[in-house]
Amino acid sequence: MKPSRGKLPLPIITVVIFAFAIIALLLYTERITTSPSPNSILRFKSCSRKKHTPNSSDNDGKDDPDDSEAEDKFDFDPEECSIVNGKWVFNNSVKPLYTDRSCPYLDRQVSCAKNGRPDSAYRHWEWQLDDCVLPRFNPVIALKKLRGKRLMFVGDSLQRGQWQSFVCLVEHIIPEDKKSMRRGRAHSVFKAKEYNATIEFYWAPFIVESNSDVDIIGDPKKRILRVDSVAKHAKHWLGVDILVFNTYVWWMSGLRIKSLWGSFANGEEGYEELDAPMAYRIGLKTWANWVDSNLNHNNTRVFFTTMSPTHMRSGDWSSKGIKCYNETKPVMKRGHWGTGSDKRIMDVVGNIMEKMKVPVTVINITQMSEHRVDAHTSVYTETLGKLLTEEQKADPFRHADCIHWCLPGVPDTWNQAFLAYL
Repeated sequence: MKPSRGKLPLPIITVVIFAFAIIALLLYTERITTSPSPNSILRFKSCSRKKHTPNSSDNDGKDDPDDSEAEDKFDFDPEECSIVNGKWVFNNSVKPLYTDRSCPYLDRQVSCAKNGRPDSAYRHWEWQLDDCVLPRFNPVIALKKLRGKRLMFVGDSLQRGQWQSFVCLVEHIIPEDKKSMRRGRAHSVFKAKEYNATIEFYWAPFIVESNSDVDIIGDPKKRILRVDSVAKHAKHWLGVDILVFNTYVWWMSGLRIKSLWGSFANGEEGYEELDAPMAYRIGLKTWANWVDSNLNHNNTRVFFTTMSPTHMRSGDWSSKGIKCYNETKPVMKRGHWGTGSDKRIMDVVGNIMEKMKVPVTVINITQMSEHRVDAHTSVYTETLGKLLTEEQKADPFRHADCIHWCLPGVPDTWNQAFLAYL
């Protein structure tokens, strides 16, 4: 039978439909394969990210000279943005959310202005990322995220500084009768009653156990570490919703670490002396095994803050000067790295974290802090519970503290990054 005039035969219609289907499938496949995956090294080129639009919460209604540059960047995405690459920009229009006089919870050790530091520029530098805009710390958002939760910082005196910074960044918006602070030798707790939230600090300078955890042994040669155990400390970490760990500076005495396997009760003579990176690796692996065995990532978020640099050698950034004494500006050289940060330790952290079963968010504060030779407590601090005398201040080579940071100061930026990751 001849086909009707004006109508295509059924086989031809079938072929045409099939051809269109093949073309559509090819176009769709090409679209899929050319889209960057979340883990792709090209993720910083993704066009799907939202461009940053400055608003009142960014600058509190004040004109920011860097707004035009910020408009060319993207909103912060922890999966795509690196906090490592950036620069310090001076911005006098932005004031700290607290001072060492307004926040009652700061230790005298870090209260530099109160202790007589005459300059204030160190409080007005902002860490600006190359690719993204790091949102400013918003205490309301922070407390909402912590509602009904426990946040605990674990580590040494530098981690205690980050804890005090976080408390001071939020406490000023809480009424006096809705907050409380309990300080202890090892465990301190700030409570925001209205939010049923706590911001806690637990003292564990090595993370693993040592004979210098509570009754501090001043001579590093006499310190002995149980590199195979965190049990004494870890019982305080159970039930915490957000844990932020750090350990570094106590390992860097320049000496070999006396490392013990087994209980101190069995005697302290069976230790072995190890190079610091090796002892650190064993100790951090012990911590990682405990995290993997005892924490459920659905219930507990785990963060690890990388090492806080020390600035003991002015030769790292200048041919003159005494340690960090009298420094008033950051080192502006891109990628500056001094002798106060051990890249071997950074490698240990990276290698161990990537093999853990429980995901750990690493907050890499080392590079941003490397530049801040100006922000240490220097001679505006205390030693052995007493403020430095004028005679001691006149001898910065012996007495300038180029390890700890003034507050407000650099640890506020660490918490700015921490909150962005939250």
